[in-house]
Amino acid sequence: MKKILVSALFIMLFISHNTFAQTKNTGPIIEEFGKVFRVENPDVKIDINKEFKVVFEVTSSPEDLGELNLAIETVARFLNMHAQSGVPPHQLKVALVIHNKATKDLINDSAYQKRYQIENPNSKLVKSLLDEGVQVIICGQSIVSRGFDKTELIPEVQISLSAMTALIQLNGEGYTILKL
Repeated sequence: MKKILVSALFIMLFISHNTFAQTKNTGPIIEEFGKVFRVENPDVKIDINKEFKVVFEVTSSPEDLGELNLAIETVARFLNMHAQSGVPPHQLKVALVIHNKATKDLINDSAYQKRYQIENPNSKLVKSLLDEGVQVIICGQSIVSRGFDKTELIPEVQISLSAMTALIQLNGEGYTILKL
């Protein structure tokens, strides 16, 4: 009897582990960043015919200058999870507005190296987002107050008068603002 109970317990643990243990996957939009879990049959269904217009507002940055800003990586996660769930990539309209402490995360490797003696851990992620059509906007007030120059920015990053200005304008264009 004891052997049967132990065997039954082992089988239940095995089934339970395999039911809930999943791996995170990247892609199909951003291949190197933005790993997500697949959620089978969610109660709140995704309208795959809907256009998703979202602007991510990022103000914080890790204290460790060599650490990836996970708030910025959330943009890659958003793109990948929706594409994995059947939303066509052309229906994902995404913008990223950076200000405050996160401003440094949008400077190029050369400028980052000069200022902090290491390469920018976010540059590859930001370039991947830009390559996929994410509009990346930096607050003009933040770059001036933090002593950055336009020439120090990752190419294709756009400068706005302020983060507030960019957020108001994008909201007026139907974007939902998500503050991270």
